[in-house]
Amino acid sequence: MRSSNGRNSSGNNGGSRGGNSGSRGSSGGRGSGGGRGNYRGAGNSRDDRRDDRRDDRRDDKRDDRPSRPKKPRPEERRYDVGPGGTQDGPKSGRGASARGGAKGGPRAPQGQARGNSRRGAGVPATSREYDARQEERNRERYAGKPKVSTPKTFPGAEQEGERLQKILARAGYGSRRACEELVDEARVEVNGEIVMEQGLRVDPEKDEIKVDGLTVATQSYQFFSLNKPAGVVSTMEDNEGRQCLGDYVTNRETRLFHVGRLDTETEGVILLTNHGELAHRLTHPKYGVKKVYLAHIVGPIPRDLGKQLKDGIQLEDGYARADHFRVVEQTGKNYLVEVTLHEGRKHIVRRMLAEAGFPVDKLVRTSFGPITLGDQKSGWLRRLSNTEVGMLMQEVDL
Repeated sequence: MRSSNGRNSSGNNGGSRGGNSGSRGSSGGRGSGGGRGNYRGAGNSRDDRRDDRRDDRRDDKRDDRPSRPKKPRPEERRYDVGPGGTQDGPKSGRGASARGGAKGGPRAPQGQARGNSRRGAGVPATSREYDARQEERNRERYAGKPKVSTPKTFPGAEQEGERLQKILARAGYGSRRACEELVDEARVEVNGEIVMEQGLRVDPEKDEIKVDGLTVATQSYQFFSLNKPAGVVSTMEDNEGRQCLGDYVTNRETRLFHVGRLDTETEGVILLTNHGELAHRLTHPKYGVKKVYLAHIVGPIPRDLGKQLKDGIQLEDGYARADHFRVVEQTGKNYLVEVTLHEGRKHIVRRMLAEAGFPVDKLVRTSFGPITLGDQKSGWLRRLSNTEVGMLMQEVDL
C-alpha cells in the first residue's frame, strides 16, 4: 500500500513539475497522462516564442504589400487632368469628366466649340472648302512640269520580258527555287539553246521554252481528259436536253471545247482544251495522231481479219485503213480486239468492222496520242500534267 501510494504521488508531483518548468519530468511523470497534457498546454514559453515569431513575420509581409490607391469621393475629384489644366476646366484630356457633361466636369464656355476643346486651344479647324482649294493650287503648281521617272536601281531592270524561273513556276513546274534547279541541271532551253545562267528574261508570247525537250504551255491554257460514259453527246451544248460534254465543265471560267468526237454509245478518252491551234492539229490527218480502240465483237473471226483492215475497207466515203490490229482476249465466241487508227471520220471503227462482217457490240477509246485512259473511272475529268501537255505538243510539232 505504501509503495503504491508513493509511486502515485511521485508521478503526480513529476507531472506537475513538468507542467510548471517545461521539462519532461521524472519517470513517473512520463508514465502519467497528466504530465503529458501539461507539457503542450498553455504556459509553455517555447511555444509562446514560436507564436510570437510567426506573428512578426506575418506583420512584416503585410507591411511590404503595396497599398492600393483609394478612389476619391465625388467632392474630392479634380478636373485639371491634362496639360495646361486650370481650375476653370481642362484644356485637353480624355473621358467625359475632362470634356464635361452629364458624368461630371466643367462644361466648355459657350463661345468655345467642342471640336476645338478636343484638339486643344489655338488649333483652328480647317473646312473642306479650304482643303479643296489647297489641293487645286497644288495641282496647278505641278501641272506644267515634266514627269520624272525614277531610275531603276537593280541590274537587268532595263531588260524587257519576265524571268524564266517565274514563268516555269507559273506553268506548274514547282517553286521558283525548284525551277532554278532545273536551269542549273541544264534541262531548260529557250529558242533551241540550253540556258546556262540564272535570271534570264524571256517573252512567253514570242520565245519557245522547253523542259526536257517538251514545250512549256506558258499561256493560260487548260487541258483536260474526260472518260466519256456511254449515252453522252459529244457537244458542249445540246438543244434537246441530252447529257453532253458541257455538263462536266460547267464550273470552268474559261470556255473549253472538245478535241474530236466520239459517238453517243462509244466510251473512252476525249480531250477538252482552250488551245485552238493544238486542238486543230490533233484532229488533222496530216499529223497522224493515233487513236486506240477496244471493240467487243462476236466470232469466230478469220485469221486474215487484221490484214483486211490494214489493207483497207471500202466505205461510202472512201477507203479506211487501220494502222494496227490485234486480238486482246477471247472467251468462246466473244472477242476483244484492238484497232489503231490515225483517221477521225464519223463512226469509222464501227463501220469498218461491220463492213468486214463483225458488228461492234461495245467500243471504248483507250488512248488519244500519248494520253491513255489508265485507271480513270467513267465520267471522271482530270487535268493533264505538264509532261502530258508537252508530249501532245511534241506530237503535232508545237
